[in-house]
Amino acid sequence: MLLTEMELDIEQITKELNAFEKFLDTLPEKILSFGSQVLIAALLFFVGSKAISFIRKITKKSLQRANVETGVIQFLDGLIKAGLYGILVLVIAGTFGFDATSVVALVGSAGVTIGLALQGSLSNLAGGVLILLLKPFRVGDFIIESGHGTEGTVKEIGIFYTKLATTDGKIVVLPNGNLANSSITNATDSPTRRIDLTVGISYDADIKKAKEVLQALMDNDMDILHSEPVSVFVDSLADSAVVLGMRCYCENPKYWEVRWRLLENAKYALDEAEIEIPYQQLSVHVEE
Repeated sequence: MLLTEMELDIEQITKELNAFEKFLDTLPEKILSFGSQVLIAALLFFVGSKAISFIRKITKKSLQRANVETGVIQFLDGLIKAGLYGILVLVIAGTFGFDATSVVALVGSAGVTIGLALQGSLSNLAGGVLILLLKPFRVGDFIIESGHGTEGTVKEIGIFYTKLATTDGKIVVLPNGNLANSSITNATDSPTRRIDLTVGISYDADIKKAKEVLQALMDNDMDILHSEPVSVFVDSLADSAVVLGMRCYCENPKYWEVRWRLLENAKYALDEAEIEIPYQQLSVHVEE
């Protein structure tokens, strides 16, 4: 009985040794086969990437010739890139023996889970589509977002995010979902823009003379649109000054240039007319 058990053990060990020997014999072939699959996959990825870049380039040029908006071109380019790379991944998976139909079915069955995990991204994607359809702003517009008060020039409208360039040279990335659900002030959608300025003068100053000086200043500025209303008025009676308001219109791209120049020239003109611009002050009366 003992001998029979030993014979069985020896037979089992012999089978395992034979199986291991067979594995070692086929190992180089398996390594070679896997290496060739990796090489083919790398070659496919390289060629596919070049083909995708070429297709994107041709598509961009075609859309530009058709005078399609820059934001639409950027958005479609992102969609094409994502879709083509997805197809490329399925093709490469096929070289490793994965069935593309099975992969698609697996992704479809996990659609609910993926949808919940990517809920924010899908919201941003939908927001990007709404922005392109409703066109509250375009690439190149200066906008102010009400949620956080972010303002800047639109540089890119992507699939999920919009990039703004602020006046101090920073790039701000905003989710499309938030932009689609926020109030947006578009400062460059109109060809003209109104300039509102306030200047304080002393209570002892001649208000009529000050208004005439400021009115003449705006009448002589060549960048102000004189076809639009140009006015000077008493805006408020403040604690330390009579606040005069200046209101005029200019071309939108010249807004900041004209605004800064008017402020500077208003100071020079009032000084020349000997009209005081008072400091903030407080009068204290002491009773005995």
